[in-house]
Amino acid sequence: MGFASFVTAAQAGGQLASAARKIGKSWFPAFAGMTALFSTPAHAAGSGTTPAWAMLAYLVAGVFFILALRGLSSPASSRAGNRNGMIGMAIAVGTTLVMHGTNLVEIGIAIAIGAILGVTIARRIAMTAMPELVAGFHSLVGLAAVVVGLAAWLNPAAFGITDAAGQIMAVSRIELGLGIAIGAITFSGSVIAFLKLSGRMSGSPIMLPGRHVINLGTLAAILVLIGLYTVSPQGGAGEGWMVIAVTVLAFAIGFLLIIPIGGADMPVVVSMLNSYSGWAAAAMGFTLGNSAMIITGALVGSSGAILSYIMCRAMNRSFISVIAGGFGADAGAGGGGGAREQRPYKQGSAEDAAYMLEQAEKVIIIPGYGMAVAQAQHALREMGDKLKEKGVEVKYAIHPVAGRMPGHMNVLLAEASVPYDEVFELEDINSEFAQCDVAFIIGANDVVNPAAKTDKSSPIYGMPVFDVDKAKQVFFIKRSMGGVGYAGVDNDVFYMNQTVMLLADAKKMVEEIVKSLD
Repeated sequence: MGFASFVTAAQAGGQLASAARKIGKSWFPAFAGMTALFSTPAHAAGSGTTPAWAMLAYLVAGVFFILALRGLSSPASSRAGNRNGMIGMAIAVGTTLVMHGTNLVEIGIAIAIGAILGVTIARRIAMTAMPELVAGFHSLVGLAAVVVGLAAWLNPAAFGITDAAGQIMAVSRIELGLGIAIGAITFSGSVIAFLKLSGRMSGSPIMLPGRHVINLGTLAAILVLIGLYTVSPQGGAGEGWMVIAVTVLAFAIGFLLIIPIGGADMPVVVSMLNSYSGWAAAAMGFTLGNSAMIITGALVGSSGAILSYIMCRAMNRSFISVIAGGFGADAGAGGGGGAREQRPYKQGSAEDAAYMLEQAEKVIIIPGYGMAVAQAQHALREMGDKLKEKGVEVKYAIHPVAGRMPGHMNVLLAEASVPYDEVFELEDINSEFAQCDVAFIIGANDVVNPAAKTDKSSPIYGMPVFDVDKAKQVFFIKRSMGGVGYAGVDNDVFYMNQTVMLLADAKKMVEEIVKSLD
């Protein structure tokens, strides 16, 4: 059990450290990665049943987890939500360790090493790399579930899941199979997400021939093998080749499900994998007879699934197709991908932007991943404050998939102390662009691309975008005209009559605008 504790402690330590130093809207519970630390056999306390005091402690921990989720639903209460999650996790982990009674030194060393690594990584990671960090930590949750499941399969008696004949009970076989399968899918899928988010793999959809048939066939094979193992006479310790086959196929399907998904949809993928990690932990909780693990896994799984559903609705995507993999990525799509032939555009300066901004009555700022890369959120807030001093109404518009993970832009703006009441979601502010004097786009691209509304061949077609084309004036900060968005699609907004391109590093450009506003 030491390795499982190690990998989950690394994930948990990282998430807790990053959550503790970040403020604002967070969609990922800080306790998500700690679930496998409850991997204590049901009989570990020596009685074969969980003592009443432990059940009460787990119940209290579960209440704190629910309060954590409640707090994380709003930027104003996110700090309290993180704090409640930490308190609940401390209670749950402490209770489990007290009940275990043996090998505490070994477990403590594993937890300490993992926690140190996780905290160190999280403290050093840049905000721009937070999405791939989250994906990487999710992979450790899935790996821990696989390790715990295989440990229970190899030594079922130690976990109290055998019958009088020494065979693994049928219900435990189902739980083992599902836990290992979901954990393996989470691991390999998170690895692909990490590679795409970090730029080590192309963000464009990678289409495999016959992928739908392969995916459905592999998933069906996994379910059939779990069923065969459930009724197999080979159910002793380490018996049943079906378990190994399920593990291998599940690792493979994780890769196959995520590879066809493009970069524009990656925030939904991160949310979906978060959900998978929770369900894997819950399945292991049933096997281990640990109520805290069941509660925590169910909370993480359900909250991640709900978030995925909400984001899919916001992006006009099918939730069922998300689960199946390769959503929004038809083989014939993508005709609009890649940069088009260069067209004429208007280029302006910081002085031009400052003059128009201070003359405006209403300005809507749209941040994107480019702002995160440049770390321009503090300069942007200063610009907003100066405009408000001049009587300009300033609002911030956040797209559901702005950045590379859910809530990415919200966290950045909160970090810069942008007032929560000035930040609006797409559905709440999109109608205001028609009355907007200036739309100020900083580092965003795909979320303002009208191709999502007009070009059926585009890989982002159908995704709701901001109606910036209705604004009287558009200022678009972009490093150069040479690149395209994460989805690989050129943007007609660059070439509109009312658009002025500000080609420079986002932070430097905003700082120059601030100086010109003085």
